[in-house]
Amino acid sequence: MSRLLTYDPKDTWIHRLSGLTKLVFFLMWSIVSMITYDTRVLLFMLVSSLIIFRVSKIEWKQISTVFKFILFFLCLNLLAIFLFSPYEGVKIYGAQHDLLHIAGNYTITTEQLFYEFNIMIKYFTVIPAVLMFILTTNPSEFAASMNKIGVSYKISYSIAIALRYIPDVQADFTKIKHAQEARGIEMSSKSGLMDRIKSMSAILFPLIFTSMDRIDVISNAMELRGFGKNRKRTWYSGKKLTGKDITVIVAVLIFAVVSLLITFSDGSRFYNPFV
Repeated sequence: MSRLLTYDPKDTWIHRLSGLTKLVFFLMWSIVSMITYDTRVLLFMLVSSLIIFRVSKIEWKQISTVFKFILFFLCLNLLAIFLFSPYEGVKIYGAQHDLLHIAGNYTITTEQLFYEFNIMIKYFTVIPAVLMFILTTNPSEFAASMNKIGVSYKISYSIAIALRYIPDVQADFTKIKHAQEARGIEMSSKSGLMDRIKSMSAILFPLIFTSMDRIDVISNAMELRGFGKNRKRTWYSGKKLTGKDITVIVAVLIFAVVSLLITFSDGSRFYNPFV
């Protein structure tokens, strides 16, 4: 049984970077992606994300299910934007070039397609960064890095536990799913979409109860070991910053500043090719 979204130790320069370095990269990358609607910046980020993702040697089987879910959610999001605000692009870019009239107040415009194209790129610039961060960072080492920058070790340890137990929750989900299928409940693509959604929702409560039991076991074990008694703690998996870490941190900070300067160079965060 394959496990998704779990740390996969490999010998790449990305894996060797400190968790703090990857955290800074992830935060700066996400902030720039959320703020900017400059297509030039977003396309550069997209290409860079794909290159970094490729260098990290993450296997497709680790992310295929997650990627399909995100792609499905993205399609729903883009459709919802068009349904509730079909002329949002027209308002933003101050022009209207009609391509196809559908019905009533719904007309496909070049501006709306360009606006939704930018939203799609924003998704695909952040997704590789998120997956790279999760799959190349040792949870314990990441917690140690967070503690170094002033985050309470209790919070750091909680985040590390959450990351560490993602694959266990996935394993529980798979076990419950197989148990349901053994009882004759169809959850494959052979059944309709709504039937699969209803069947999957039946997994939710057993999964919650199983997770609650695990939380109780972990909290009792940590309490018996005196976790939280002292104000500070040492870290076995702590990693010092190296020259490569400093270089990456400086580079991503420079990139963030330059990207925001380009984005707001004309007084708007939207790149407008229609003027």
